[in-house]
Amino acid sequence: MRNEKPDRIPTRPFVAEFTAKYAGFTCQEVTHDYEKAFSSVRKCAADFDWDAVVGNMVYVWTGLTQAIGLKYYGIPGIDISKDTGFQYREPSEENAFMKPDEYDRLIEDPTGFLFNIWLPRVSDDVVPIGQEATFRNNLSFLKGGMAMMNYFDAFGKQNELLRKGSGTVSAISGILKAPLDIIADKLRGYIGLCSDLINQPKKVLAACEALMPHLLHIALSGADPDKNVPITIWMHRGCVPFISPEQFTNIYWATLKPIIEEIWKRGHQVLFYAEGNWDAHLSSFAELPDASIVYHVDKGNIFKVHEAIGHKFCLSGGIDNLLLSYGTADEVRDCCKKVIDGVAKDGGYVLDAGAIIQNDAKVENIRAMTDYVREYGVY
Repeated sequence: MRNEKPDRIPTRPFVAEFTAKYAGFTCQEVTHDYEKAFSSVRKCAADFDWDAVVGNMVYVWTGLTQAIGLKYYGIPGIDISKDTGFQYREPSEENAFMKPDEYDRLIEDPTGFLFNIWLPRVSDDVVPIGQEATFRNNLSFLKGGMAMMNYFDAFGKQNELLRKGSGTVSAISGILKAPLDIIADKLRGYIGLCSDLINQPKKVLAACEALMPHLLHIALSGADPDKNVPITIWMHRGCVPFISPEQFTNIYWATLKPIIEEIWKRGHQVLFYAEGNWDAHLSSFAELPDASIVYHVDKGNIFKVHEAIGHKFCLSGGIDNLLLSYGTADEVRDCCKKVIDGVAKDGGYVLDAGAIIQNDAKVENIRAMTDYVREYGVY
């Protein structure tokens, strides 16, 4: 991850519902029962002998989301098929969880806005400020707090079991999102954000600036104290075609870059999980200090990425998920060889699929990907 050359190319697949399929569970089971999700990850890590994984990439435990009645998740076996991974429900513009005239309230007090205004709108049980509290309102805070402690405390034990059981280490520690993605994903919705970027861009920028210290704090609070494991940023709607180049430069990148630089000053790397195609913004990412990030390639051209920033940062990903789902094992091996030959000859590459691996991936193709790099990816 420091862009140097190890003894062989490491394997670090971000596996979600694929683990359920491999272990014989439905998506519903691993979403409702995180112990089944954890055991599925351990089974895959041991059987495939991966170098690093996320303790549970099916990260929405419905015991927690249902404890506070969250509205924006589609739950397997309840809202959608038991064999479909959980889904996000994006609100319509008129039902957005933040209204277009509420930017000043968010800017003045982000935490207060989320607790007093946003939370009652995204929960079936939490009543708005000013209304009489109900039994379900009070119980949702108790259940939600207990569920959060139960779930997040379990990751420490899961990481320990992975180390002891298969020598597999945690792939990430801590979480970050760009300020603009917070507004798009959880507050205004994408359509609402687009309107705001046109009608009130200064308010959007001010809101992003107000969120910056909070997002930095969250990222550092979950960071690896030994500074070996990167903080992950899930990159969503800052790339082409979601916003314009000008909006990327003046708002998205202007309020994300300082956070990354501050995290690096404190000795932590950030894994840029660049969902979608971010090739248009590689010159901006090149502004960051050498080795400050690991850049993960999804829909981008990994060879173009390597040429643009491979001398500065370790790369990961680049193995097409469609190929893992619908291709043959030979095609997967051919893809792995092409990527390794093109970007990994001097080190600085971690093998992974382009995007999170779900239950449409073929077991034989994941096996082919894993075994091939172990054989061919030796320096």
